[in-house]
Amino acid sequence: MESIQQELLHIWTILTTPVIAIGQAEVSFWKILTIIVSIGLVVAAAKFLKRLIAGKLLVHTVHDEGTRVALGTILQYLIVFFGFLLVLQSAGIDLSTLTVLSGTIGIGIGFGLQNIVDNFFSGLIILLERPIKIGDRIEVGSINGDVVRIAIRSTTVKTNDNINIIIPNSEFVSKQVINWSHTDRNVRVTIPVGVSYKSDPKKVRDVLLKVAENHPAILEKPSPDVIFYEFGNSSLNFELRVWTRTHIQIPRTLRSEINYRIFEAFTKYGIEIPFPQHDIHFKSSDIAFSGSSDTESRDSRSG
Repeated sequence: MESIQQELLHIWTILTTPVIAIGQAEVSFWKILTIIVSIGLVVAAAKFLKRLIAGKLLVHTVHDEGTRVALGTILQYLIVFFGFLLVLQSAGIDLSTLTVLSGTIGIGIGFGLQNIVDNFFSGLIILLERPIKIGDRIEVGSINGDVVRIAIRSTTVKTNDNINIIIPNSEFVSKQVINWSHTDRNVRVTIPVGVSYKSDPKKVRDVLLKVAENHPAILEKPSPDVIFYEFGNSSLNFELRVWTRTHIQIPRTLRSEINYRIFEAFTKYGIEIPFPQHDIHFKSSDIAFSGSSDTESRDSRSG
C-alpha cells in the first residue's frame, strides 16, 4: 500500500514540477493538462450554445435559418476567444508576457498564413454582412449549388449532383457571386419558342400562357407572360417567362417539362414549329447566258 502511495506521489511530483516559465508564472505538466481540458470544455460549451440558439431560442423571433446560424456562429467564436483568455488568466499566466510571442506569430502570419487569415476575416464579413446564407442558391465561378454550411474558413456548397464543394471564404469577398435567392426564392425561368410565319401571334401567346397556367410548379404571382421579341430568319420568336419557387435548384428540368407541354399543345392547336430553311433564287440573265453558251458550243461542234 505504501509503495502505491509513493508511486502516486512520485507521479504527482512529476506532474506538478514546473517545466517552463512564462513571465512570473511557472507552468507544469498538470497546469498544461488543466488548460487543455478547460479549453476543450469551453469549445464544447460554445458549440452547444450555438446549436441551442440556432435550433431553439431564436426560432420564434428570427424566422430565417441563415440568420440564426450566423448569430450562433458569431457567439460561438466570441465564447471561444474570451474563454481562452479567461482560462489562461485563471492558470496564472500573465497575458502581457505574450506580447513578444504574439509579435513573432504576427510576422509568421504575415508571411506564411496570409490565405488562412484572409479566409478567416472573409468568413467574419460573410457572417456579419450576410451576402450569402445557408439555404441560398448561389453561383460563384463555374460552381452552382445550395449553401449548406458557412464556417470561419470555408463555405460548403452542394451541387445538383449531390457533391459537396468546399470553397474558401475569400472567393465570396473578392469575386462576383450570383445569389439566386438573396431576398426570396422566387426565380424567373425563360423558355424560348419559335413558330412558323404562318402562325397567329395572338394564338401562340394564348397557348403558351395556357401551358404555363397548367403547370403546378409555376407561380400565379408574379404571373407568366409572353414576349414577342424577334422576326427570325425562319421563325417568329417568342419567350415564355414564368416564375417558380420549387424548381430553383433544377431550372433545366422545369424548361424540359414545359417544352414537352408546349410541343403537345402546338400539335393539338396546329401551330407549326419550323426548321431552318434557305431559298435559292436564279437570275434570268444567268440562265440566258448559260443557254447561249450551250448554243454556241453546239454550233462550233457542228461546224
